[in-house]
Amino acid sequence: MPYEFKLPDLGEGLTEGEIARWLVAEGDEIAEDAPLVEIATDKTTVEIPSPAAGLVSKIFVAEGDIVPVGTVLVVIGGDPGEPPVAPSPAPAGRVQATPLVRRVAQELGVDLESVTATGSGGRVTEDDVRAAAGGAGIRPVPGSEGRREKVRGVRRQIVEHLSRAHREVPAVTYVEECDFSNVDLKLLLPIVLRATAEALKEFPELNARLERDEIVYLDRYDLGIAVQTDAGLLVPVVRACDTRSVDELRTDVDALAAKARAGTLTPDELRGSTFTVTSAGKLAGLFVTPIVNHPEVGILGVHRIAPRPVVSDGEVVVRSMGNISTTFDHRVVDGARAAQFTLSVIEKLQTA
Repeated sequence: MPYEFKLPDLGEGLTEGEIARWLVAEGDEIAEDAPLVEIATDKTTVEIPSPAAGLVSKIFVAEGDIVPVGTVLVVIGGDPGEPPVAPSPAPAGRVQATPLVRRVAQELGVDLESVTATGSGGRVTEDDVRAAAGGAGIRPVPGSEGRREKVRGVRRQIVEHLSRAHREVPAVTYVEECDFSNVDLKLLLPIVLRATAEALKEFPELNARLERDEIVYLDRYDLGIAVQTDAGLLVPVVRACDTRSVDELRTDVDALAAKARAGTLTPDELRGSTFTVTSAGKLAGLFVTPIVNHPEVGILGVHRIAPRPVVSDGEVVVRSMGNISTTFDHRVVDGARAAQFTLSVIEKLQTA
């Protein structure tokens, strides 16, 4: 009997996923538990194994399409000579739209059921929602100039996540110099993670989330680290940074960074961070303004570290100097507290 494989419930309240990449083609033979398809969600990209063995007789959803949970993706098995099996209908009553589009609709008071969809596969786009709201913020249709590439996978997730952060978070950035002369730069990120976790205990409003009319103060110190990959920026999570040694943190940082660049991070390794630290290493500028990793309320940036002349005890000396910044959600964190937090991190680094 043919087996209809539907997009499974991937947990974490996710209701849809993007077909990032098919690992088989129609007509292929596949074994049970062999890699079948990669699904991109708002959290990560996961590889789904085949639930059955047999011939891949029909693929119904193209790469790049976003479909709700329960949609038939592929039919496995059956007689190759038989006509392709038609898919069971997708779950009724649910409009196809990304989480970002749903959020815009909620903000503008638009009922998605009443919106005319113009996106591929009957998907509602952000411009559809804004048009239904009376044209609020509709962007002009781009011309035909230049090469076009569909926003997909990790890049699509980055677009949606950062658009939401920029729209929702009134962010402010505080910057101060730090003397890194006493810091082993080969262990920079683990040392910064430990110092940050210790400082967060002193300033709990930075280790928090804003949920409607409540501030949730978190009692764990699981810090995200920004890692640049060929697919885009990923933020794996280093757990329990307040209780781990620098060597233990270094082991975790190296392992997570390697998995990020290899594309093998699990969903659990990408979720649940309480605060984020970013350091671009050799690419770090003198100063940049990191974006808060929503729903967190703060992000600490470590910028270019280099020998600089500074005045110490009335004399000009050369020290290993760099800037440290804290970008914070001003709805939750006051400027003075963010400054004190940053200075606390700096003090811990300078006495490391």
